[in-house]
Amino acid sequence: MGMSVTISAAAEQDAEKILKLQYLCYQGEAELYNDYTLEPLTQSLDSIKAELTASQVLVARLGEEVVASVRATVDADGTAHIGKLVVHPRMQRHGLGGRLLDAIEQRLTTDGAAHRFQLFTGHRSDGNLRLYRKHGYEAVGSQRVDERLTLVTLSKETEPVAYVASA
Repeated sequence: MGMSVTISAAAEQDAEKILKLQYLCYQGEAELYNDYTLEPLTQSLDSIKAELTASQVLVARLGEEVVASVRATVDADGTAHIGKLVVHPRMQRHGLGGRLLDAIEQRLTTDGAAHRFQLFTGHRSDGNLRLYRKHGYEAVGSQRVDERLTLVTLSKETEPVAYVASA
């Protein structure tokens, strides 16, 4: 019998697992852009521990193994900034990235804090761009970082919450 993937809030003891997963997942991005100095590849364990405290961080587990993760913060204007959505290479193309994206969006809108979502990815990251567009994100800008990389910013408004009046 196979195990199912569960999504939950990350705990402090997940920091090292998230760091290792992030390092593994960003190898493809580094190769794509010929840049192994990308921030997710150089981020420290202490920095991830700080993000666990300051951000909403979700993980997907297969048994005890962390196989995916995503982070987000909400600014004072109600924009949720989603970042570092990573899925273990052997778990990709099974809908897990979309499930995590939906889960973080739901978590950030449940309390009404987020009114829009924003994220970015590299211009050559076709799989990422396809995933985000499938989930309703639209390109709203781009920024050329250097001759190899242009960051594409994507955004979407939150779904209106329907309230049911009771008599």
